[in-house]
Order: sequence, then structure tokens, then C-alpha cells
Amino acid sequence: MKKFLCLVCLVAALALSNAVPAQGLLKKIKDKVVNKTIDKEVEKKTGVPSESSESGNNNSNSSSSGKPTNKGGGGLTNTEPPDVKAQMAEAETAHGAKNYSDARYSLQQALMGIEIQLGRQILKSLPPAIVSVPADTLQDKVMSTQWGWSNLSIQRVYRKDDKQLTITIGNNGLYAGVVNMYFANAGMMEANNDKQNFKQVRVKGNKAIIQYDDRKGYTLMMQMGQTSLIVWECINFANEQEVMTAANSFDIDGIKKMMGEQ
Repeated sequence: MKKFLCLVCLVAALALSNAVPAQGLLKKIKDKVVNKTIDKEVEKKTGVPSESSESGNNNSNSSSSGKPTNKGGGGLTNTEPPDVKAQMAEAETAHGAKNYSDARYSLQQALMGIEIQLGRQILKSLPPAIVSVPADTLQDKVMSTQWGWSNLSIQRVYRKDDKQLTITIGNNGLYAGVVNMYFANAGMMEANNDKQNFKQVRVKGNKAIIQYDDRKGYTLMMQMGQTSLIVWECINFANEQEVMTAANSFDIDGIKKMMGEQ
């Protein structure tokens, strides 16, 4: 009899223990269904997707932060460079009214307009092709920071199949300082076994540094003045000599003259 009572108690205990998780599971399912129903009603009334529907939709256009992901837009219009004469006139008017902040801004705009005109003039002077690689003029760029002659950059890309040359001409004290550092200390030349990673060379008599990297290809930096330099980035060029031939094909003296370096 005692054994039978123990067995009955054991069965009852097992049934009770199984009922608790089952009840908990049923409660979770019930809550989920109720919450989902409420969320749908809120969405219908407000038109705003609920948090649960956003997290449950794998094809949702929202980011993890809950913000919508931009699918595209009209972008910015390509405006003309600032009118130099108009900006100078505005600067003079603002200066006369002792509005120095506006005068300063107008002068910056005038300088940016001059730099863009200068950059376009230099781009026109560049050859249409280099070592049988034509220029991709659609990628021509002139960049100005509006602060005068310290950060003007002019860029052109030459491309044919997987061969590419990118020339960047500009005034940038940071890069020029790095070049000066290596020119001033010949002991900083690095070597990897029998092949050097970079070394000093000359492009039409001007000091330059050439560097090679298996991933990036050849990079040639030539100093034009205190803060001006030209950088050639050459991808899939056969060897160092082909890079030097390409660099020597540019009118270095003409570029230096337009940049005011001689």
C-alpha cells in the first residue's frame, strides 16, 4: 500500500512539474499573439511600423538602429565655381560695413573660384594619353578647401583595361613634409632583401621618390616647391622604367609655372 501511495505521489509530482513549463510556454505564446494583435492595430491607426514588425521582417528597409535606410535621392546639383569678381565686390561691401565675417567668407569664395579656374587650366594642359593609355576625362577633379593656396588638388585618371595611372597635382604641406623628411635623410631608405621598397629618383631633374607595393603597384612622388608636389599612382605597370617614362611624358615645367613654383 505504501509503495502504491509513493507511486501515485511521484506521478502527480511529475505531472505538476511538466504543467508549470507548459503553462509558462502557453503564456508566452498568448502574450506574443496579443502583443502582435495590438501592434497591428496601432500600425493601422498611426501608420508607423511597430518595433516587433521591424525586427521580425527580414526584408525590412530599416537599419539595426530603427532608422530607415536611404535608397537613393537626387543628390546635389553641380553648381558653377564662385564668380570671382562678384565675390570680391561683396567682400569690399562687407568690409566697408565692418562686417568682417562676411568679408572673410567672400574672399574665401573668390579664392576658391580662382583655384578651380587654375585647376581646369592645368587639366587642359595634360596630355590626352600616356604610354598608350587614354585619359578618362569624366573622372577629372579639381578640389579646393576655400582657404587659398594651401590645399588645392587636381586629379586625372588614365585607364585602359586593367592598367591605370592616376596623377594628382596639388599644394599640400603634409605630404610635402613627408617627402622632405626622406630627402633630408638618405639613411631612411628601406630595403627588402635585394629589392628596395622605395628609393630616390629624378623626374626631369626634379627630386622624387618611387615606391612599390604588390597590392597598390607603383607610387611616384615628385617635389615641385615648398608645399607643392605631383603624385603618380600606377597600377599594373610592367616595371619601374615604364613608370618613369610615363612621368617624363608630362610637361613638368609648364605645370610648375602655372602653379607659381618658378
